[in-house]
Amino acid sequence: MTDSSTFLAAPAKLTISLKMTGIRADGMHLIDAEMVTLDLFDTLEVDPEGDGLTVIGGGEDIQTGPSNLVNQALALVGRTAGVSLTKRIPSQAGLGGGSSDAGAILRWAGFDDLGAAAGIGADVAFCTVGGRARVFGIGEIIEPLEFIERTFTVVTPPIACSTPAVYRVWDDLGGPSHSSGNDLEPAALVVAPELATWRDELWEAAGTRPMLAGSGSTWFVDGAHPGPGRTVVKTTPAGWQPAF
Repeated sequence: MTDSSTFLAAPAKLTISLKMTGIRADGMHLIDAEMVTLDLFDTLEVDPEGDGLTVIGGGEDIQTGPSNLVNQALALVGRTAGVSLTKRIPSQAGLGGGSSDAGAILRWAGFDDLGAAAGIGADVAFCTVGGRARVFGIGEIIEPLEFIERTFTVVTPPIACSTPAVYRVWDDLGGPSHSSGNDLEPAALVVAPELATWRDELWEAAGTRPMLAGSGSTWFVDGAHPGPGRTVVKTTPAGWQPAF
């Protein structure tokens, strides 16, 4: 850390309802969703006098080159910086880890063009705003909602659930809706049928049917149900930062 470094929190995103509303001419899917941020977060140390991205923790699939959303966010705002990213949010879990990291960079840079933010990742716009919001379009239309403190229990199976694969299967299935509140759930279970085992274990523990977070692989239920493999989280308001 240098005297010019800033520490940023990048809160996970939880999609607590997801309705697919159509497909644009360019193939991008349109959504109507409610999203919240959580007190599960990655940490970024940003040094504006440095250069390059290092990642601590996370899976081996995390790249540090131009494809990383942190680097894409820096490119979007025309900045260079040295960034040390400590990962706590699981990747490919439907919790917006990479998008949250990018959103933290955009907030740090004072960037508020949500359309451009969504251009580097559909969840980046919401993760830039944070808190609780209704999200439309491809993710670029954000309508902030009153913050409500809620507690959830999440379970993230050791299963990487590819978002593009889930969307392709949703298309192949004819674009189904689902009574759980997440229209992508049937497609995710086709892509990764073993997700059902983790759903049913959480269902039994909580006594409530879990819902899939985004395109998966995380399942969640309302309330605190601590236990092996389960994480209890709380919602956070926009602008939330933990004490570093």
